[in-house]
Amino acid sequence: MITIEANALWSSIPVPALVIGPLGQIEAINSAAESFLNASSKSIVGQMLNDRLSIDTQMDDALSRVRLQLAPLFILQADITPGDRPPQQCSLQLAPLQDLPGHVLLLISPRDIADRMGRALQVSSAAKSAIGMAEMLAHEIKNPLAGISGAAQLLAMGLSGQDLELTDLIVEETKRIVKLLEQVEQFGNLRPPTRRAVNLHDALDRARRSALVGFGAKMNIIEDYDPSLPSTFADPDQLVQVFLNLLKNASEAAGPKGGTIRLHTFYDHSLRRRRKDGSGAPLPLQVQIIDDGPGIPPAIAEDIFEPFVSGRENGTGLGLALVSKIILDHEGWISVESAPGRTSFRISLPLAPKDPPQEIR
Repeated sequence: MITIEANALWSSIPVPALVIGPLGQIEAINSAAESFLNASSKSIVGQMLNDRLSIDTQMDDALSRVRLQLAPLFILQADITPGDRPPQQCSLQLAPLQDLPGHVLLLISPRDIADRMGRALQVSSAAKSAIGMAEMLAHEIKNPLAGISGAAQLLAMGLSGQDLELTDLIVEETKRIVKLLEQVEQFGNLRPPTRRAVNLHDALDRARRSALVGFGAKMNIIEDYDPSLPSTFADPDQLVQVFLNLLKNASEAAGPKGGTIRLHTFYDHSLRRRRKDGSGAPLPLQVQIIDDGPGIPPAIAEDIFEPFVSGRENGTGLGLALVSKIILDHEGWISVESAPGRTSFRISLPLAPKDPPQEIR
């Protein structure tokens, strides 16, 4: 049995926490875990984890990975059955204990956190009806956009220099808007994106350059990239749309005076998302879009990825819902942390296969 040195700190952890020994035995639990398991520490310590908790994920593999790599591991969704209670959807965090070789700290975040994650993975029936209306409006808007684009192309025939650049910009932006409207029309479509190996920095650069000549002209966009980052497996146009939407939100939040946006990429092999078959899907490629704006209003922070939830007076609330859908369609994950002066959207994506096909749907 392990003696926990900082008893006050250990007891104050607000989520169930367990120390798992090298052979899979439970060697310590905190008070929150006692409540979760509906049993005392004395009756739990010494039992095997798999005998005490039924977890619908490959826990032995997860524990072995943490012990071998000496790095934390996150499992975003798992159904856990504590004793004779009904199963609960939870998220799991595993971390090696540096001073105790072979021992792993297991944190269980039940229901409150998992429910918020679940809401990000589905659209309510009421929202689906509203999306149907948005699809109809998108179809009607595309027609006048085609006229605007055609008129700009006709004007371009007699122009040169800066005037020609402006008409070219009109044509390109109307094409982009039409493509966005097509995505809104297909919002409820479950068909996967057309995916291939994509350099994340190329997609970010496309979005950055487009932002700087338009809505982000007053923003200072800083690139903070990991140059060794490998390719992801994605639809490049949809990925650019995700980055554009996030850059646009940050620019609009900054107001007329502008602000700073940092594009940060890095590698984090600890994050995994559970597949339907129970296996863990690694999401090591990380993109953070960080701004210094006022932050997301607390009243909507938990539902910010839901359709028609917006912090702006005239916002449609479709931008972040579309972002969430695209990332989930790519088998990735998106999350946000926000406070006044710093809002960070973090996108986690899978690696491209070693021998990816040219294109896959």
